[in-house]
Amino acid sequence: MKTSRVSFAAALAAGSVLVLSGTAFAHVGIQPGEAAKGGYATINFKVPNERDNASTNKLEVSFPTDHPLSSVMPQDVPGWTVSVEKSKLDKPLTVHGKQINEAVTKVTWTGGKIEPGKFQQFPLSIGQLPSDVDKLTFKAVQTYDNNEVVRWIEEAKDGAAEPQNPAPVLKLTAAAATDDHHDDGDAKADGAKNTEHQDAAKSTGSDTTARALGIAGIVVGLGGVAFGVASRRRTS
Repeated sequence: MKTSRVSFAAALAAGSVLVLSGTAFAHVGIQPGEAAKGGYATINFKVPNERDNASTNKLEVSFPTDHPLSSVMPQDVPGWTVSVEKSKLDKPLTVHGKQINEAVTKVTWTGGKIEPGKFQQFPLSIGQLPSDVDKLTFKAVQTYDNNEVVRWIEEAKDGAAEPQNPAPVLKLTAAAATDDHHDDGDAKADGAKNTEHQDAAKSTGSDTTARALGIAGIVVGLGGVAFGVASRRRTS
C-alpha cells in the first residue's frame, strides 16, 4: 500500500510539473527578444499550439500606436495568407527625409494550421525602431479551429508576477557604437603601398648600382686585355 501511495504521489507531482511547464512556456512570443534602438530588425512571432484537440488557424498581431513603425514587411509562410492593415497617423513620421502619414496597425495570418504539439513562426521585417523607449509591446490574438480564442494582451508590470496571458514584448537595446574603420584601413593600405614603393625604389637603385659596377668592371677588364696584347706586340 505504501509503495502504491508513493508511486501515485510521484506521478501526480510529475504531471503537475509538466502542466505548469506547458503553461509557462507555451506563450506567443517574439524571437529574438531584443533589437537595437533606431534600427531595423527581422523578428519572428513564435506561436505554439496549446490544445490537444484543436489546431490554431489564425493569428492577429496589433502594433503599438504610440510608437508607430514606418516599415513592416511580412515574409511568406507556406500555407498561410497574410494581410497588413494600415491607419493614418495623427502626427506624421519623418523617415530618411520623407514624411510618412500612415503606419501598420495590424498583421493577420489565416488559412494555415498549427496542429497539436507543434508551433509555427511568422517572420516580419520591421523598422525604424524608436530610440526613446526600452521596449515595444505587441498584442496577439490566437484563434483555434474550434472557435476558441486566446488573447495574449496582458502587459507585465515591474515587480509583479508574469500575467497568465502575457503580450509579446520586443526589448530595445542601445545601438552598438560603430567606429569608422574605413579611414584606418585606407591609411594602413596607403602605408603598405608607400612601403612597397620605397622597397621597390631601393631595389631599383641597388640593381642600377650593381649594373653600373658590372659594366665598369667589364670596361676595366677589356682595357687590361688590350694593354696586355699591345705589350706582347712591342716585345715581339
